[in-house]
Amino acid sequence: MPPLWNSVLSAILCLSFPWLALAQQCSDSCRACSGVENNTCLACKDGWTLHGHHCVDVDECDSKPAGCPSNTYCFNTEGSYECRGCDPACVACMGSGPARCKKCTSGYGMTGAKCVDIDECGENELVCPGLDEFCVNMEGSFYCQCAKGFHREDGVCKAIQTAAHDKGLFDDIQEEEVEVLQQMFFGVILCALATLAAKGDMVFTSIFMGAVAAMAGYWFSDRGDRLLESMMRGR
Repeated sequence: MPPLWNSVLSAILCLSFPWLALAQQCSDSCRACSGVENNTCLACKDGWTLHGHHCVDVDECDSKPAGCPSNTYCFNTEGSYECRGCDPACVACMGSGPARCKKCTSGYGMTGAKCVDIDECGENELVCPGLDEFCVNMEGSFYCQCAKGFHREDGVCKAIQTAAHDKGLFDDIQEEEVEVLQQMFFGVILCALATLAAKGDMVFTSIFMGAVAAMAGYWFSDRGDRLLESMMRGR
C-alpha cells in the first residue's frame, strides 16, 4: 500500500476508533494497530507494507532505483536504505567488496570476477627509468624510491654530498709506512751519535753503542718472533 494511503487510513482509523491511537503500544513497523502483537497491524509506517496484519519491510534497492550517487551501491535497511561506498578497487559496483565491481579502477585488473592489484614493479617494462632508483609496489599504485646514498632532486635521484673535513698529516698513513718512518728516525739518531762518537767524546760513544745494541736486540727479537711464528704454523 502506498505511503499516502497508509497515512489516510491511519487518520481515519484514529478518528473512528480513538483507542487505536495508542501508537506506543504498536510494534515498531505499525502506524496503527488493534493490539500490541506484531500481527495486529492496521496501517504501516513508511518503508513498510501491509501483508495481512503484518508490516513487511520494503526492499527499496530491489523494488525501484534508490538514486544512489556514482561509485556507491544501495544497501537495504529495516524500513529504509543506505548508499554505501564501493570498494577502492571498483569504479562502479553492485555491492561490497572487490568481487562486486562492475569495472576496475586504475591500478587494478579483473582476475576472474574480482578486481585485484596490479604489481607494476613486476611488469616487464621498466617503470622507474633511473639507474639509482627502484620500484616499490603499493595497493593500486607504485612509487619510485631512490637507492641508499641518493635523494630525489628535480625528479632525479642524485648522490647525497657528505660534508668534507680536513685530514691530518698522518690520517692515511699505513702501518708499514709507520715502521719505515721509525727506522729512518732511529737511523738519523744513530748517524748523529756516530758523528759525535767519532770525535772521541766518551759520553756520546757510550750512548751510540747503547743505541746500536738496543736496535740490534729489537731487530733480532722481532725477527726471532716472526721466525718462531712461521715455524709453529708450518707444523
